[in-house]
Amino acid sequence: MSDTIEKIKSTSSFPLGEGRDGARKIFQWQMVELNKEFQLIESTLTGLKEGEALIKIAGCGVCHTDISFWHHGVQTKHALPLTLGHEISGVVVDGDEKWIGKKVIIPAVLPCGECELCKSGRSNICRNQLMPGNDFHGGFASHIVVPSKFLCPVPEKVLEKYSLEQLAVVADAISTPYQVIKKSELVPGDFAIVIGVGGVGIYGAQIAKIFGAKVLALDIDDEKLSVAKQNGVDATFNTKGMDAKAVKDKVKEIAKELKAPKFGWKIFEISGTKAGQDLAFNLITFASTLSIVGFTMDKVEVRLSNLMAFDAKLIGTWGCKPELYPEVVELVANGKLKIDQFVQTFPMSKINEVFRNTLEHKYTKRSVLVPDFSLTPTLSKREGVKK
Repeated sequence: MSDTIEKIKSTSSFPLGEGRDGARKIFQWQMVELNKEFQLIESTLTGLKEGEALIKIAGCGVCHTDISFWHHGVQTKHALPLTLGHEISGVVVDGDEKWIGKKVIIPAVLPCGECELCKSGRSNICRNQLMPGNDFHGGFASHIVVPSKFLCPVPEKVLEKYSLEQLAVVADAISTPYQVIKKSELVPGDFAIVIGVGGVGIYGAQIAKIFGAKVLALDIDDEKLSVAKQNGVDATFNTKGMDAKAVKDKVKEIAKELKAPKFGWKIFEISGTKAGQDLAFNLITFASTLSIVGFTMDKVEVRLSNLMAFDAKLIGTWGCKPELYPEVVELVANGKLKIDQFVQTFPMSKINEVFRNTLEHKYTKRSVLVPDFSLTPTLSKREGVKK
């Protein structure tokens, strides 16, 4: 990818404009230090390479991964300062001509498309992959440059239901559980247990139901469980304060009530907590498949021999391969998958407040930051956006 961005065409609208020295500018909220406030900077735009697209950002979601970079010390591949954000939607305004003017979703993981992993259907773990907000400057900005090869177009029929900024959540919060549910080989009639029905888990529960499973949602928040129940989940259960054995006994009761299978449970750990992962492993029974979706730095002590004894499977997942994005968009377009009640938008200038509140679990919906740089005239100046 190019080290800098230049020659922005007239199709690029405000806030991309003239800087104080007459050069074209891009605006970004950058992480400069662990646990410190994001800084608004103004950077020079120069040069696009062949195969790249410049995208005016409509919205960028705040993900647990961003919180991990900013607060928990998870290392980014690109050195600080860095513009975070990988859950992005927008409009192509320059670059690859066949994309200009199109509304798109940027996959959170951008593979090379040429390596052994890509050609074997595992492009989501391509070793040459680029992740916005990790490998290069991401979506908490006015614009971003990415390879155009794997952009996902947004059909007009989807925009009749949702705004482009709301659709940013497709890039990760929806596509990630979609991939893992397909990977788990879930089939109609299966018993799916979703642990954690927050910003990602609520979509996982919906998708499992769309795939024909009988779905049980587990959480420690009654409000989240209520929302899950309102959106088609068959049963809910608050596990707060309960030990793993008591929870498993209750889950068996619920499975019986739902006339769900006794064995072959599909378990999806999406809470990203030590307690959630410990519970998920303890729920394994004969022929189960446990999928780890949520991320935590905490270590969990488990007895791996349980996998042997139950002839069970334990799988991980990383992002979503771009090939699956059109399938996800179609679920949204045909109304099977709901978005609006699980998303809340904020002006991007509120980024510091939103990150603090997200860290303190003050939101029950996925936060999407919408660029509002026209309202913030005072910028720090940094030349040359290095990627």
